[in-house]
Amino acid sequence: MDLYSLNFATFFFIVIAVYYIVPVRFRWTILLAASYYFYGSFKIQYLGLIVFSTLVTYTTAMFMDRGEKQSRTKYLLLVSVICNLGILFLFKYFNFFQSSLINTLGFWEIPYKGRLLNLIVPVGISFYIFQLVSYSVDVYHGHMPPEKHLGVFALYVAFFPKLLAGPIERAKQFLPQLHEGHRWDWGQATNGFKLIVWGLFKKLVVADRLAVFVDLVFANPGNYEGPSLALATVLYSFQIYCDFSGYTDVAIGASQVLGFKLMDNFDRPYSARSIAEFWRRWHISFSTWLRDYLYIPLGGNRVIPARLYINLMIVFLVCGLWHGANWTFIEWGLIHGLYLIVGFASRDIRSKIAHVIGLDRIPAFHKGLQVFTTFILVSLAWVFFRADSLHDAVYVITHLHTGWADIFAGNKLGSMLFLGKPKVQLIIALSSLAFVWFIHFIERHDNMRNMLSDKPLYIRWSVYYVILISVLLLCAPSSQRFIYFQF
Repeated sequence: MDLYSLNFATFFFIVIAVYYIVPVRFRWTILLAASYYFYGSFKIQYLGLIVFSTLVTYTTAMFMDRGEKQSRTKYLLLVSVICNLGILFLFKYFNFFQSSLINTLGFWEIPYKGRLLNLIVPVGISFYIFQLVSYSVDVYHGHMPPEKHLGVFALYVAFFPKLLAGPIERAKQFLPQLHEGHRWDWGQATNGFKLIVWGLFKKLVVADRLAVFVDLVFANPGNYEGPSLALATVLYSFQIYCDFSGYTDVAIGASQVLGFKLMDNFDRPYSARSIAEFWRRWHISFSTWLRDYLYIPLGGNRVIPARLYINLMIVFLVCGLWHGANWTFIEWGLIHGLYLIVGFASRDIRSKIAHVIGLDRIPAFHKGLQVFTTFILVSLAWVFFRADSLHDAVYVITHLHTGWADIFAGNKLGSMLFLGKPKVQLIIALSSLAFVWFIHFIERHDNMRNMLSDKPLYIRWSVYYVILISVLLLCAPSSQRFIYFQF
């Protein structure tokens, strides 16, 4: 049941109606049933895994709260974490590591008959598993008491707007909301629906339109030269941003209609002036999870430089693996780790150079240069994220410089950039890019909810209806699932 489908719209309006009709004390049952129905609509077998993980985490957390000895409490934490991460490993990573081992030993002619499992990776498993791990760790450290109501805890895990692609909500912020009685609020609901439509606009009108060109190039990168490869690389940066932030808008908006507040997951990431700042703005719920539950326990930045660099590479190795069981994702993560290491190591030198050449006396230009450089570095890394193989990614990176000399010769501009349909593809690509930049600079949800709030009512609603009609009429011919559903 895709979030942009008519089925989901029908399902969501039924949930809203029933949720606000039934007494407050029964509402958790409505949302839990709706969430399990929603998740089971993808594959009914997925429900067994999420229920099992929920029960294990709930039970171990309850025993942690009974004043057990420290050693036994630590044992309970290990049971919960190992059980949840074990499920994630089995379904998402076992075949990857097994096939890698088979290939490596085969290269050295060492006999090994490994067996691959015929398992399908459940959608959203990485999101709810990390949510459960953070809950267990927080209870163990005493940052919050365990949730005693099993049904409410199960709803925290499976709440359908955020289940498939986050945000990865912390229990301390979200669980108390599940105990509150929410009343229908027209203003809050209207703002939520505006955010839903805005998210669908970014996904269906922008991201899926960009995907037409991006997918064509990355399907056979060897057929293209630098101009096409460069354009596909830049457009993919905006495609993944609009696709993922579009889902987040739908999730936050749907939750708001029901009276819940989810954390913001994006803060104009392509306005970042450094890679470190980019990660403070991109997929915020995940980057802060890595910071709090991995980077800081490893020692954070309170260690010697060599250890700091090792910590960064470990964190971004996990970051890459979390996104997918593929060497392209691992390489993407390691590239970002390397970016951060170089950034830390060269910080003083870059500051001195900027002072010597006078950049610090032109702050607007200096900031623009930093934003541009960061965007280019992020876009180059996205090549590994998007490519089907390391070979394809390396080809794209190493051929970006080709074909520029004779780009304006004859009709080559059209054939290289727009794949034989220069007028149509030019309009779609440039229009989408203009939409993306507009979207990027008003990404803050407060800006969206209050967009044109100082304008007359007829102007505000004219703009809202134009966006809604655009979603209905200008969406891509074939819509794709949200990119982050695969993680």
